[in-house]
Amino acid sequence: MEQELVGLEEQLQLLQAELVGKRWGELRVLEREPCCESGDAWYFRVGITFGHSPLELAAKVPKPGCSSLGVQSSLGPHCTIQRLLCRFTDPLPRELQLPGHPGEQSHSPSRDEQATHPVLQVLICAEVPYQTLAGFVKGSQELHRASPGHYERLACLLLLQLCQGLEHLRGQHVGQGDLSPENLLLVQCPCPPGGQQGKKEPLGLSLPRLLISSFFRTKEKPRPCSTSQEQDWSEGLAAPTSPAAEEQKLGRLIYQLLHVDVSLEDTLGFRSSRLPEIPSLSIYSAGLRRLAMLLLHRDPSRRVSLEQARSILQVLLWGPRQELFARSKKTLPLLQSWVEVKRALLLLSFAENSVGTGGTPGLEEWLCCQYFQEVTEHTLYQTTQALYAP
Repeated sequence: MEQELVGLEEQLQLLQAELVGKRWGELRVLEREPCCESGDAWYFRVGITFGHSPLELAAKVPKPGCSSLGVQSSLGPHCTIQRLLCRFTDPLPRELQLPGHPGEQSHSPSRDEQATHPVLQVLICAEVPYQTLAGFVKGSQELHRASPGHYERLACLLLLQLCQGLEHLRGQHVGQGDLSPENLLLVQCPCPPGGQQGKKEPLGLSLPRLLISSFFRTKEKPRPCSTSQEQDWSEGLAAPTSPAAEEQKLGRLIYQLLHVDVSLEDTLGFRSSRLPEIPSLSIYSAGLRRLAMLLLHRDPSRRVSLEQARSILQVLLWGPRQELFARSKKTLPLLQSWVEVKRALLLLSFAENSVGTGGTPGLEEWLCCQYFQEVTEHTLYQTTQALYAP
């Protein structure tokens, strides 16, 4: 599943070696308009022939002031981290136009024009984004109203991918440059073969891959917060190097994904004793409300970490649900039995699909497999305590 969704690592490394020294002249421009614009870059669809097959890539043109390129070049591979294949510095081809620069590339520059024309840095990336998370949220208000359960499940799956990516970055002492919907990219997953051929699901209804694309280097050992910083939790929102800053921004992002207006809270710095209300529209609403409260709690000792937030999202998506403990007392043997049964059912489901017309498992199934591969009764006990506590 990982190879189908992300690509075989050996092939990506061969492609990376193939692209060394490439320039605009060796790439085919597939569209003159950007396919996506994030807060820090424009993206153009480009093509190249690799192993006698056409391949589509993304040309990332950073906006002025983007300073994360050196950090991005040193990152290890991960499914939620934008994969950088090569970089070069060249004038933008005349057939491409940056938004807000009409006609600037409409003709071949003369020698005098080349001397004053800004030379742009270009990054070639393996994934082609089709929109940002901000565009997804803006365009999904009607979907949220019409099918709240489906939409809020998508929100949980997107937040889960983000948590996994932020954990990976933290392990490499790297932070996300600006944890806002404008700087999180969405990539359409490959259309699964089999019974779903010819039935392409609308982008608004299918689960996209989420990519983090801007970064900064953090200190190896973050210094602890002072007492005054701990008392004023709004300080963490303004300090990207604070150990708790990403957790607090993740909590704010939950409200944005659920179309809850947080403009007043932005002005106040989330200093109000009561957080904005998240309406109960589906079986996921209460859990997301609880997670946002735990991420933005005024008491630092009661805030959850990225790892705990990821575990809470996994329980929200795949259980165990609170009803299990209404029938039986929560014990480690009960949770162990639950995990073993769920693992057996998951394998049975894959076996049935492999001989039927269920199609190839997709991104959600892959994320589910990761959960049941790693979860233990001990982590489940702690997570359900945090999620379902009164």
